[in-house]
Amino acid sequence: MGMLGQSSISTSTATLVAATRNPGPAVTVFVCANCARPGEAPTSAGRPRPNVPNFAWPLPVREVLVPCTGRLQPEHVLKAFDSGASLVCAVACQEDNCHYLEGSQRCARRVDYLRAILDEIGLGARRLMLFHLPGTAVEDMALATGRDLPVPSSEHLDVRLAAIRDQVMQALQDLPPNPLHEPPVDEAALLLYQEVNTSDDNDEE
Repeated sequence: MGMLGQSSISTSTATLVAATRNPGPAVTVFVCANCARPGEAPTSAGRPRPNVPNFAWPLPVREVLVPCTGRLQPEHVLKAFDSGASLVCAVACQEDNCHYLEGSQRCARRVDYLRAILDEIGLGARRLMLFHLPGTAVEDMALATGRDLPVPSSEHLDVRLAAIRDQVMQALQDLPPNPLHEPPVDEAALLLYQEVNTSDDNDEE
């Protein structure tokens, strides 16, 4: 699963919100559970636990696995920033291979909308990134109907994952720290500083 600081599997809005409340890593990545995995024929028993793409992050990253990035709401992204993330990313399926038909397109529209908001509030649109990885809707449907599909090259996927990782790390390096997450003021130290008489006035006549 890569070098992760925290990892969450989300299936509801409540879980998504909870996953972004606690301060943590400087990068939060929302990843579609159906991207970059082998095709699977649907069964009555449901789907097995999804495989998280291995980005091999070189530093702690909070990954939040979502059923579809189309379910990602503005409040989820804004809470991630409010919790201290300097950079937030969404990793969606390719738009023509989404299990929820228009889920990836819906995510792209929300990212554009959120980037405008981030510019307005002073955080900057560059702090929100969108990437696409191969989806599995076509592959799952083919397997469900008994058709064989060529197995995608793992090397090609590794190259795409590495490209996303490198872009995220470069963006994080170029961005200033999140201004919404200033270090807490040590009130006791501040009070002590204010009580010290630093005046050098000489009262002697």
